[in-house]
Amino acid sequence: MTTKAKYIVVEGPIGVGKSTLAEMLAARLDARPVMENVEENPFLPDFYKNMEKYAFQTQIYFLLARWRQQQDLPQTDLFHEYTVSDYLFEKDKIFAQLNLSHQEYQLYEQLHDKIVGDYVKPDLVVYLYASIDRLIKRVNKRDKKYEDPMKPEYLEEVLRAYNDFFFNYRETPLLMVNTEQIDFVENDDDFVELFSKIESIKGGVHHFNPLSNLPLPKRKD
Repeated sequence: MTTKAKYIVVEGPIGVGKSTLAEMLAARLDARPVMENVEENPFLPDFYKNMEKYAFQTQIYFLLARWRQQQDLPQTDLFHEYTVSDYLFEKDKIFAQLNLSHQEYQLYEQLHDKIVGDYVKPDLVVYLYASIDRLIKRVNKRDKKYEDPMKPEYLEEVLRAYNDFFFNYRETPLLMVNTEQIDFVENDDDFVELFSKIESIKGGVHHFNPLSNLPLPKRKD
């Protein structure tokens, strides 16, 4: 199987499985993986303990780390036709808007605009979403100790911010995937069906919503 999209990004809120799906797609396509190493951020454990105090340091570290990776993307890879990433660079502002104070966000924007130049946009974004209850279960299951202090209310805010962002996202072709009733990790048929959908995308906004009554993300009033 192949896809016309040469650069695919998988996105979604904390715990939805974006890194896992990105790794699976990279393996299927023999693609160059561009994976964000979240755990390298030295401020992250302190952020979950005291978000107000450590939000700015955490955000700036992520901005710089993500931007360094983006600068490497245009380099030719002679061994891989495809590239798959587990984050969209534009999503950096989702967390900045969510976590920073007004003054901190103004400073963040100044740094962002000063540092960030042109970067490669993906050929396709795959946005994974689920209910807040499902996300909480998945976060607890993966048992990352630094996430233990994270409150369900914060995860709900993250989910809402992601849904708002991707409801309005039109920069590239987009596939919105409801993961509530599928298990692309344990069920090969689910992965094959999802990959087939990804393979078929040529442009526009599409939805993959199998066997679920979970509503699509809605625009914020």
